[in-house]
Amino acid sequence: MRATEHHEVVIVGGGTAGITVAARLAGGWWQRRRDVAVIEPSDKHYYQPLWTLVGAGLARKEATERSERSVLPRGVTWLRDAVAEFDPANNSLTTRDGRTVTYDWLVVAAGLQVNWARIPGLVEAVGHDGVCSNYAYSTVDSTWEAIRNFRGGRAIFTNPAGAVKCGGAPQKIMYLADDWFRRNGVRDRTEVIFASALQQIFAIERYKPTLEHVVARRGIDCRFRHELIEVRGREKQAVFRNLATQETTTLAYDLLHVTPPMGPPDFLAHSPLADAQGWVEVDSATLRHPRFDRVFALGDCSNLPTSKTGAAIRKQAPVLVSNLRAAMQGQPLTARYNGYTSCPVVTGIGKLVLAEFDYQKQPDESFPIDQSQERWSMWLLKRHLLPLIYWHGMLKGRM
Repeated sequence: MRATEHHEVVIVGGGTAGITVAARLAGGWWQRRRDVAVIEPSDKHYYQPLWTLVGAGLARKEATERSERSVLPRGVTWLRDAVAEFDPANNSLTTRDGRTVTYDWLVVAAGLQVNWARIPGLVEAVGHDGVCSNYAYSTVDSTWEAIRNFRGGRAIFTNPAGAVKCGGAPQKIMYLADDWFRRNGVRDRTEVIFASALQQIFAIERYKPTLEHVVARRGIDCRFRHELIEVRGREKQAVFRNLATQETTTLAYDLLHVTPPMGPPDFLAHSPLADAQGWVEVDSATLRHPRFDRVFALGDCSNLPTSKTGAAIRKQAPVLVSNLRAAMQGQPLTARYNGYTSCPVVTGIGKLVLAEFDYQKQPDESFPIDQSQERWSMWLLKRHLLPLIYWHGMLKGRM
């Protein structure tokens, strides 16, 4: 058993949320340097929003990867380990390697878990048998291989029930694939199906009509309330359950892009910090835990009732840090998060709808234009500007 070590602030997770908060806490030379530690087992850091374009052959996946060490703020301690157990009543946690870490303040930013194995046959089939997925660095190349080698037939794109990383992502790759099918002259002998466990194409009324027009214009067969429950790779068959009737349907496919089911990480779901669904419980405005005053959380692992996106974290991080600093000084928590999130919905090569909205599902837009329409300018924002903002802005604590 390793000896106990103590840090003023411990951040669980070295992804987007964890590094953004660490950078803001580390501050500049004019600010007091705090004792901040980040617990993160991976030595790689990924800019995952670009994986949609990687899967469509429009970006290199190597551009989305950097070493974890390179994104850690100067002066922050990296504990390359994973949390095994939380003891928030005693301001303590235990790691997978057996070390005990105590803290004055805890920030939970552990992301979510991609549950590949919950769909029987998926783990064995992904990467071959016509099955592909954008949801891992190791599998995203399989999507571009499947799209560029597609010669017609049935192409199915799935969307599971429950929370996923960027709710619009499952349909983005479908629109890009459809463009490639047309450019390669195979669309006229192709059936494109969007099998989604959700009830509609998009939940925000301002943007839904545009996306309904996109699927109609492209001739895409949308089958809502249909959830993928099994992949039979050798037979090239996908099994779906109709969530309204509970009936199952088996569809043959030539290309199957799978968005796997996702959920809270296991080590969080079974911890005292979790709500009944396994997400870290937080106040939706202050981002402080309602039962443990020294715990804050943000990002995908939290139970904040908004979409799980990097753009949401960009707005959550300054609120959390402001309130954490106030709590450290025994002052009221006055910063408020309004639920802002953003989903840049790629609707084709060179086309994008920039959906931005708040807790009330009302538009909270950044530009003085009609963002509900497909725009080339918004495509340029996603393809070129947002990665720069991420690497040189968010992860540096600058925006």
